[in-house]
Order: sequence, then structure tokens, then C-alpha cells
Amino acid sequence: MTDWIQELKLGFIGAAQRTETFAAKHPRALTGTVVGLLSGFAVTAFGIAPLSPDAADLPRQVITESVVNIDLEAQLAALAAHELELTRNDLTRGSDTADSLLRRLGAFDPQAAAFLRTDALGKRVLQGRPGKRVQVLADASGRVESLIVRFPAERAEQANTHFSRLSIKRGEQGFSSQLEAVPLRTQVKLGSGSVRSSLFAATDEAGIPDAIATQMADMLSGDIDFHRDLRKGDRFSVVYETLTADGEPITWDGSAGRVLAAEFVNNGRAYSAVWFKDSASGKGSFYSFDGQNKRRAFLASPMEFSRVTSGFAMRFHPILQKWRAHLGTDFGAPTGTPVRTVGDGAVEFAGWQNGFGNVVHIRHAGDRTTVYAHLSRIDVKKGQRVEQGQRVGAVGATGWATGPHLHFEFRVNGQHQDPRLIAKASESIPLPATARAQFGELVASIKTQLTVAESIGTGVSGAD
Repeated sequence: MTDWIQELKLGFIGAAQRTETFAAKHPRALTGTVVGLLSGFAVTAFGIAPLSPDAADLPRQVITESVVNIDLEAQLAALAAHELELTRNDLTRGSDTADSLLRRLGAFDPQAAAFLRTDALGKRVLQGRPGKRVQVLADASGRVESLIVRFPAERAEQANTHFSRLSIKRGEQGFSSQLEAVPLRTQVKLGSGSVRSSLFAATDEAGIPDAIATQMADMLSGDIDFHRDLRKGDRFSVVYETLTADGEPITWDGSAGRVLAAEFVNNGRAYSAVWFKDSASGKGSFYSFDGQNKRRAFLASPMEFSRVTSGFAMRFHPILQKWRAHLGTDFGAPTGTPVRTVGDGAVEFAGWQNGFGNVVHIRHAGDRTTVYAHLSRIDVKKGQRVEQGQRVGAVGATGWATGPHLHFEFRVNGQHQDPRLIAKASESIPLPATARAQFGELVASIKTQLTVAESIGTGVSGAD
């Protein structure tokens, strides 16, 4: 049997070769040849058919197909009877009125607008600082069914743990309102980026909030001068915590979440830090991976992030029109930008002082004093205790100033010193020996997360 099949195969191959030669020499006769070959194949196939299995022996499968008649008219009628509800979200603006806010949200409801103007809680939607997140639920005609407004917690001790939820709902008797404090929820996120122009441009491109970028700059400010040392091509990876209100990320001041760890490659050199809270003492701080505390007695800058317009050096005075020593550092920023104390201490002076305009003097340990001048407002009082990073005022142009900026001084025993050098040389609090095992476990986990963050993708930002 095997020899017979082999001969059959050879016959097919020979026929194919002869057909190819014939087609090349006699293309017009090709059709007849193909028909003849197909006829021959049919006979041959009939001859070997008994080698195939009997159809009666094959498994049988019955396929049943049902047809459903769709009643389009019934479906259209049900859709017409369904009441559509529209939901929209937006942030309140300083120029908003009750009517303009509702119109922007796609709602046209004079009764709802009147409630926002007259109800004690309803008025609070537009009172105070703008930026409240408003969610409206309305029907197809624009009639308001409910308003949910979310904004920072009103009690200072709940600023980082809760948010305020103001609910306004329509009922049979009209609108009602309710205000409650609701716990914030946390989410851990990863991000990475590459600097081409500025840190904030790179973090924006990577989708990282400005508040997180500011914290990252603060935690590494003892290693990197982000005003002078930043280079094109610097890279960063960050693990951070965001806070959410009813599942929505929040952006208001004081509730931006925290950097958990970061690595920044500046000019080819890598710097890293991780947030660690000692379970024994309950105190937390940023540490390098080898356990060195990143929090020093003094921050490098009294501004979260700004541009140095005049350093600690000789300069041509813009008002006196002559060269003289500049015994401080000027930071350019818009009027109203928050100014913070660089270290723990007590307010020694807060008020108006000659060319300094509105100024704050803070006395620190070791006979050290810091000065914050040209403020548009002062947020502390003489004798008040302040902690590092606490707001003391806002940028302005009071006194001898040609434009809005902060003039900052650092004095040791009455002598002016370069603030940058003082910040780098200031003492830090070491990691407790009892916490080293716990810290080591955290660092091992964080390194893995930073590796994942870097692999997610690099945000590139800014112009060349």
C-alpha cells in the first residue's frame, strides 16, 4: 500500500511540472489542460475515497438558531418615557453669581439660584475662596435636582484629614441643605519625568501636581539648589500620595498629599529620599536611603518655589543707583505668593520698618535671625511661636521696592550670612538606632516602586 501511495505522489509532481512547461509554450491551450487535470484528479480522488472515514462514523452536531423579533416601536416609546438626567462638574470662580454658576453647569433654574442666594448654607457655595468643586444633577430641561459642593474642611485640625461636603437637594417641599465633614481617602501614585526647561514644566508634563513637585524640591533642597543647579536632561522618579474627596483628586491648599519617596538625577548624580515615620516616637521626616535625615534646621528657601532675582553679592541698587553689597536674597514672585519661615522660632518683629515696608523678623536658636521684607500682608504677630514651613506673610512690593518680590536675610550674631550656605550647613536630626530595621524594610520596598515609576515613562517638557 505504501509503494502505491508514493507512486501516486510522484505522478502528481510530474503532471504539475509538465503543466508548467506546457503553459509557457502554449498559453492558449492552458484552459483545456486545466480542465483535463481537474477531471483526472476527480477520478483519482474517487479512487482513494475508501481510505477516508465513513460519514456515518463521524460525530454529529445539531446547531439550533433562534430568531428574535425586535419591537422597535416599543423600544422607542420606552426611551421617550425615560427621564434624562445630566451631571456636570466645575470649580467656582471669584466672579461667579448664583445664576452664572448654574448657567455654566448647564442648569437653568431660577428657584435653585434663589436658594443659593438666600439659604444660610446655600450662600456658602460662593462665599469665601473660589475653587470649590461643584457637581450638579439636572433633568433635560435644566431643572436642578441636586448640587454637591466639596471644599476644604473648615476646622484647622481637619485640614489634612477631612473635607467639607455641602449637599443641596430638591424635595417635595423645595430645596434643603446639609453640611458635613467627610474623611479624605488616599491613593498612592507613581510618576517620572525629564527636565528640559524647568522642574514645574516637567512635572506638569508627567501629570504630577505642583504641590508634589514643591515637596520634592524641598526634600532634596539640601542636595540640589533648584534655583541654580537644575540642568537640561535631569531625571526624576517619584512615589506620592494623593488625597481624594468622594473619589475625586483634590487640589486645594493644605490637602495635596505627600511625597513618599523620590529619586532625582542632577547633572549625572543621583539623590534620593524617602518619608519615614518612627513608630516609637510618632515623628516623621525625609531620609536618604542610607538613613541620613533630609530635614535640616533651616530650609534653603522661604518660598516653595520661585526665581532668585538677586543673590547674596555686590549689586547695582535699583533705587539708590549705586553699587553696594546685597546682604540678602531676592525672590521674584507675584503679589500674594505665600512666604514661609525657614526654621522654628519666635516672631521678634512684625510690622512696618522703613525701606523694608511690611517685614517679619524671626528669632531662631543659636542667636540666628531671619528677615522677610516687602510683604503685601503679615500673617503672624510679635511673640508668636512658628514652625518650619509655616506661613508668615505674602509677597508684595511695600517699602523700597520696584516690583513684587521677597527680600530675605539670614543673620548670625547680627552678621549677615549667605542663606544658601547656612541651610546646607545646618544640623539635622539622625535616624534613631531602634528604627533602623524598620527603615531598611521600607527602603527595600521603595526602591522597587521607584524602579517601576521610572519604567512607566518619562515626561519631557519645556522648550529647548
